[in-house]
Amino acid sequence: MTATPGGPDGVVLIDKPGGITSHDAVAKVRRALRTKKVGHAGTLDPMATGLLVMGVGRGTRLLRFLGDLPKTYEGSFRLGQDTTTLDAEGTVIATGPTEGIEDAAIAAAMAAKLGASSQRPPAYSAVKVSGRKLYEAARAGEQLQAPARVIRVDRFDLVGRDGDVVSFVATVSGGTYVRVLAADVGRALGCGAHLTALRRTDIGPFSVASATPPDDPGPLLPLERAVAHLPRFPLEREEAIAASHGRILAPGSIDGPYGVYDPDGRLIGVYRDEGSKARPLVILAPAPG
Repeated sequence: MTATPGGPDGVVLIDKPGGITSHDAVAKVRRALRTKKVGHAGTLDPMATGLLVMGVGRGTRLLRFLGDLPKTYEGSFRLGQDTTTLDAEGTVIATGPTEGIEDAAIAAAMAAKLGASSQRPPAYSAVKVSGRKLYEAARAGEQLQAPARVIRVDRFDLVGRDGDVVSFVATVSGGTYVRVLAADVGRALGCGAHLTALRRTDIGPFSVASATPPDDPGPLLPLERAVAHLPRFPLEREEAIAASHGRILAPGSIDGPYGVYDPDGRLIGVYRDEGSKARPLVILAPAPG
């Protein structure tokens, strides 16, 4: 953690409890750390629990680089019922028979979701269309659709079953709606399904095992942890001075964004190559002291 006149800087891992929004969790961290500049990467629905990676101070500027990290979840879904929200918080709108559905059939339907595919955000989500959040339109009885997005499912395993309730572990790309995966399984089996529990355990290298409650956040991790998954590009002293002022550099010949560091190993910012030049995406002005 680095202290600045505006407050602390860093990254904090939070274990969000059920029943509150991700924004509520941010508000709790703001109060606990007595700073206004807090944000999070990867929204969790109120029903869901688990890992939120939060940026504090200048760390908020690095959250954009966490969006594409894979995320791992533990959860469960109930066969035989479709709901308005695709989870247990919605109203049941359809039912289907579950007698005779074997574990092997469920596992096969789950395995069919592996790999890259196209997924449309559900009606009850915070995705905006024409400036409106989908869930606001849905509650008003309007039907808006967000464009489909490419997602990737690397793991979707059946790990237990209690009657119609199926327990699973899933590892998915950023932006994937697990409740849509559950509904898709129900549709494939011809009985319907909705999510009944969801807990995020990992985001890339970050684990919920190291997370703390939002009203009692643990020590902040250094800013560098937010981009530790990006390629690392060390700079000579003069280059580091130039980069700290946001100047264009010679290309690093690296695909995608990469962190640039001064000779002492401190993160200056994140750059991306554009042809024969490297342009800054984020520059972290050196903290006083």
